[in-house]
Amino acid sequence: MHVAASVGWLGAVVAYLGLVWAGLDSSDPQAVRSAWWGLDQLTRVLAPLSVAALVSGVVQGLITPWGLVWHYWVMVKLVLTAMATTVLLLTLPEVRAWAQWAAGDQVPPDLHGQIVHPVAGLVVLLVILALSVYKPRGLTPYGGRRREVRLARVDERNNP
Repeated sequence: MHVAASVGWLGAVVAYLGLVWAGLDSSDPQAVRSAWWGLDQLTRVLAPLSVAALVSGVVQGLITPWGLVWHYWVMVKLVLTAMATTVLLLTLPEVRAWAQWAAGDQVPPDLHGQIVHPVAGLVVLLVILALSVYKPRGLTPYGGRRREVRLARVDERNNP
């Protein structure tokens, strides 16, 4: 579930960027209205995917040997995912309001302000992806203590 939600989130951000780019590249007000409508529809997918990635990542961290706070790379992923989800959820009302406004007969708002969040979000998601694949070494102080306790238990069992 975690991988599916994360990959879906990444794909939805790329689609969001494509719509923003298409709207910026067009001088046709109808095309910009359509881009805003598409952005609004994508936010209905982005939000659940980001929350699912965050929640499933926390659950996975709690039930797997990687732990949630044992390794620095897992903690960095957690913090970045939580920040990206928070920023996304905070920007949703603005995107929905502009999309509703653009659906009327008014001239649709400029999409330049919408390029920053998806670009930054894509960079953050790619960093998270790189951490997931690379898994750099390094235990947190808590992880180091837990590892020592676990190794002591194994040693105790093997040498009674």
